[in-house]
Amino acid sequence: MAKKRILVTGASGLLGLNFSLRYHGEYEIIGVVNQTKLSHLPFETLQRDFFNDGAAAGLIETAKADAVLHCAAMANVDQCEKEPEAATFVNGTVPALFAEEAKRRSIPFLHISTDAVFDGEKPGADGYRENDAANPINVYAETKLAGERNVLEANPEAIVARVNFYGWSISGRRSLSEFFYRSLLDGNRVSGFIDVVFCPLYVSDLARILSRLIWSSERGLFHVFGSRLLSKYEFGVEIAKTFGFDPGLIRPISWRDSGLTAVRSPNLVMNIDRLSAFLGGDVPDGIGGLDEFRSDLDSGFVKKIQEVRWN
Repeated sequence: MAKKRILVTGASGLLGLNFSLRYHGEYEIIGVVNQTKLSHLPFETLQRDFFNDGAAAGLIETAKADAVLHCAAMANVDQCEKEPEAATFVNGTVPALFAEEAKRRSIPFLHISTDAVFDGEKPGADGYRENDAANPINVYAETKLAGERNVLEANPEAIVARVNFYGWSISGRRSLSEFFYRSLLDGNRVSGFIDVVFCPLYVSDLARILSRLIWSSERGLFHVFGSRLLSKYEFGVEIAKTFGFDPGLIRPISWRDSGLTAVRSPNLVMNIDRLSAFLGGDVPDGIGGLDEFRSDLDSGFVKKIQEVRWN
C-alpha cells in the first residue's frame, strides 16, 4: 500500500523540520521551503516564494498531496512589529490560499496557530478555551488570528491547531529551550521571565499529536498544549536541572524590563479538555518532554538536524 503524501510548508522551521524528519518513513513527506533551499534531507523538498500568484495551488498539485500541514509563518514577534505588511500576508493571507486549495481537492488541511492570539488577562485556572474570544496584543498575534479566521472561512473542514512548543532547530537558536541550553552550557548568566506563563510541548510530542489529528474527524479550532503550566523562568530552571547546569545562572525578571519591542501576553493558561478527550486523557507534560529533548541531543538526532545544509 502506497504511503500517504503530506505537503509540509515551513520545512526549514523547527516544527516543520522535526515533523518531517520523524515521519518521513511513515509518510511521503514533501517539504516546502521559501527563500532558502535545503539539502542533505531524507525527504523531498520544493522551493517556492509564497508571494508568487498561484504558489499554493501549484505546490499541492506538484506534490500530489493527500494532506497539507501548514507550518510556515513569520514567527519572529519583534520582526512582525517592524514589517506588519509582510506579516499580514504570510500569516494572514497565505494560510487561506492553501486551505482553499485543500478544500477544492477534498484533502485534510491542518494549520498551525498560536496561544498568542489571547491577551493573557483571563482570570482563573480553567484557562482559555477554543471558543473564548481572542484579543491579540501585537502584530504577530493579530496576523495569526487573521490566518485562523481566513482558513476556517475558506475551508470549514480544516483544523486550526493552536500550539506552543520547544525543540532543536537548524540554527540552534530558534527556540527558548535552545537559548537556555546554549547560554547555560557556556556558563553565561541569562534572564527568565517570571510574569509570562505558558503550557509548552516538546516538538516530538506535538508532532505525534499532529500526525493523529490530521487524519482524524476533528475540525475547527483545537488547543494542543502541554498539561503543565509554568513561567519562562521556571522552564529555564527545569532545563538547567535536566542537563546538570547551575540554575543560579538564571535571573528572574519581568518581561517589561527586558527591552523587547512587542508586548507579551502574560498568562497563557490554555484549556486542553478537547485534547484530553481526543488522546484518552494521555496529554504529554511539557517538562516531561525535557527528557526526550536531552536524549535527542545525546543520540545524535540534533546533529542530524544541524547538519542540514543551506544552499
